[in-house]
Amino acid sequence: METNKAKLIIRLAKAKDINEIIKLGDVVYPNMPPYTRPMLKGQLNAFPEGQFLAEYDGKIVGYCCTFIVDERIALKKHTWNEITGGGFSTTHDEQGTYLYGADIFVDPSIRGMRIGKRLYKARKDLCKSLKLKGILFGARLPGYGRRKKKFKNVQDYIKQVEEKAIRDSTLSFQLANGFEVLGVLKDYLPYDKASGGYAAHMMWRNPEVSDEQQKKRKYGVVQSDTVRVGTVQYKLRRVSSFEEFSRFIEYFVDVVSDYGGDFVVFPEMFPLQLLSMEPNTLSPNEAIEALTKYTPKIKKLLNELSLSYNINIIGGSHPTKTKDGHIRNICSVFLRDGSIHTQEKIHPTPNERYWWNIQGGNEVEVIQTDCGPIGILICYDSEFPELARHLVNQGAKILFVPFCTDERQSYLRVRYCCQARAVENQCYVVMSGNVGNLPGVENMDIQYAQSCILTPCDTPFSRDGIAADTTPNTLMVAFADLRMNILNEARTNGTVQNLKDRRFDLYEVDWKK
Repeated sequence: METNKAKLIIRLAKAKDINEIIKLGDVVYPNMPPYTRPMLKGQLNAFPEGQFLAEYDGKIVGYCCTFIVDERIALKKHTWNEITGGGFSTTHDEQGTYLYGADIFVDPSIRGMRIGKRLYKARKDLCKSLKLKGILFGARLPGYGRRKKKFKNVQDYIKQVEEKAIRDSTLSFQLANGFEVLGVLKDYLPYDKASGGYAAHMMWRNPEVSDEQQKKRKYGVVQSDTVRVGTVQYKLRRVSSFEEFSRFIEYFVDVVSDYGGDFVVFPEMFPLQLLSMEPNTLSPNEAIEALTKYTPKIKKLLNELSLSYNINIIGGSHPTKTKDGHIRNICSVFLRDGSIHTQEKIHPTPNERYWWNIQGGNEVEVIQTDCGPIGILICYDSEFPELARHLVNQGAKILFVPFCTDERQSYLRVRYCCQARAVENQCYVVMSGNVGNLPGVENMDIQYAQSCILTPCDTPFSRDGIAADTTPNTLMVAFADLRMNILNEARTNGTVQNLKDRRFDLYEVDWKK
C-alpha cells in the first residue's frame, strides 16, 4: 500500500538549510538587518536542539530560533542584541532555567496552515522535555508604530491589546497561545520602526515543572568525548622530488594517526619546500606560478591521506593564484569523510604583500567537523582579536593557527596573541610552525618556531595554560587531549567567564560579510 509523504513537517534545522533560511528572512524582514551565514551557524552550533524549521512540499516556510538562558538575565530589562549575543546565540547557558525565543518568522505567502502555532508548539514541547521553567522572549508590536498617536504610551497600547479592544498581529497571536505580558522592553530592536523599537516582555510558564522538579533537573549535555590533536613542528629542507615531499608528509600523518589523533596540523607555507627543487632562484612571481602548478597534487595527496589514515588534516597554508588572478594564502582542511574546506588568510603581512603580492580574503567561517566546529587563523590573523571572536561566536571551540615566522620576536608576537585568544574566548588554540631553512627560496631563508597547544588559564586546565609544547627549532610532534566538557564547564562556572560577561550593551563585532 502506497502512502504519500507528509507535505508539512516541523523538523530541526541543519547547516544545509542556512541559505534558504537567509532567503526567507529577507522576505519576512525586508526592512531589517538580515541574518548572515555566521549568525545561523552560531545558532546551530550553540544549541542544535533548539532550532526548528517548517518545511512545506520540500520548501522552508518557517524558522524558529531558541536557546537556554539564565533567568536573572532574561527577566530583567534587555535588548535583542544583548540577550542573543548579537544574533549568534553565544549567550546560550546549559545551566539556565528558561528557554528564550530569539525569533520566529513564517513565509507570508503561506496562509491557513497555522505554521506559527506549530513552531510555538515545538518550542513548548522542547521546554517540557528539558524540564525548564518556561519560555521568555520579546514580542514585536508591529501595529504600534503607525497608531501610537492614539495611545498615551506603549503600555496603554499593550493593555488594550490584552483587553481585546484592539488587535496586534503579533501580540494578539502570542496572547492567544498562552503567553503573558511581563512588561515593556525599550529599544529591544531599535531598527524595528513598525514597533517603535519596543517589544512586549513575554513569558509562558511550563505547567509540568514545579520548583522541586526544577531543582532535580540535570543541567547541560554531558560530553565525555575527547579530541586528540597532534601538531607538527615541520622541518623545511631540500627535496629532490614531489614523491620525497609526499613521504615526509605521509610520515607525520601516519604517526599522529597511530597515536589515535583526530587532527594533524601542518604549518603555514610548508609547501614552499617544493621550490627547493628548482635549479635557479625564482622571482616571487615565478615562485607563485611554480607553486600553483603543485596545488592539485598537494590537495590530492592530503585528501587521500585523510581518508586512508582516518584523520582530519589541517593543511597548513599554500600561496595560490586564484581564478580571478589574485594571489591568496589559503589553508585547506581535509576531513576524514573526504570533504575539503578552505580558509583564506585575511591579513597578509607586509612581507607577504611585498614579496608575493598576496591579497587578503574577506570571510572567516567555522568549518563543521566530526569533532565539532573549528576555526582557522593563519599566522598574522591571530593578532586580530575580532577574527577569533567572530569564529567563537559561530561555535568554534578549537582554533588552529598554522604559522611561519623567521625569528624569535616574530614568533612571540603570534604566541602571545594566541594565548590571549585562548583566554578571552575560553577556547583551545593549536599552533603549528616551521623550522629549518630553504637556501635559494626567497623570503624563506630561516625559520623559528615553538609549536604548542594552548588552553584558557583556569583551574581545570594545565598549568600556565599550555596543554603541550615543543622544543624550539626542533623537528617534532606535540600531542594533547582537548576535553570539551572541561571547556564547557569553564565557560559556565569558571573563575572568570569571559564569554558570559561580555557587555553586549556597549560593543559588538559587526562583520560586514
